[in-house]
Amino acid sequence: MLIVGLGNPGREFYLTRHNIGFEVVDVLVQKTKIKLKSKRKYLSLIGTGKIGEREVILAKPQTYMNQSGVALRLLVEEFRVGLNDLIVIYDDLDLPLGQLRIRRSGSGGSHKGVISIIEALKGSEFIHFRIGIGSPEDRDKRTEYVLSKFKEDEREAVEKAIEWATYAVEEIVVSGVAVAMNRFNIKSQDYIGLTQKIKSCERSVKLMTFFGM
Repeated sequence: MLIVGLGNPGREFYLTRHNIGFEVVDVLVQKTKIKLKSKRKYLSLIGTGKIGEREVILAKPQTYMNQSGVALRLLVEEFRVGLNDLIVIYDDLDLPLGQLRIRRSGSGGSHKGVISIIEALKGSEFIHFRIGIGSPEDRDKRTEYVLSKFKEDEREAVEKAIEWATYAVEEIVVSGVAVAMNRFNIKSQDYIGLTQKIKSCERSVKLMTFFGM
């Protein structure tokens, strides 16, 4: 399974709203101990390892966001990944801050990185993993908004959402996308009960590893 977080390379984009996909992959790297290495052949930082007992590839395309499809096509072709085994994690202006939304397929909407991927792969039937970043009051300032950093009083919610997102990714890998959608596609106010769901996911991963499933 190929797990891709979208973002822009470079220090100037570090911790910006548009780079939340990168942040999820960074935390997955810490949890799985998978090491990312720069691979110019794929225009990406990539690493291979396991979640549970399933082989996974983590990737952060190093093209700019709007050219993400170029890197994704190289990765999909090289590792022979079917679209149903591809997870793309990215920011969403139309979701409340910190809310997760997982879908088996979908359009790119106004997200140029996802549009680029759909065009490059000639299909949208990959797993769309969206994370809400909120939206600006002035819709004409969406570009400036996505390239801005989260406010200090937003950061706690963002970090919690990133943590939840890593558990959701693990759930997809171990139990399947339908289970993950059922557990994590909830309203922001329902996240108070998510701790129990996270613990359930942790047990699933540990059991899979213990029994070699």
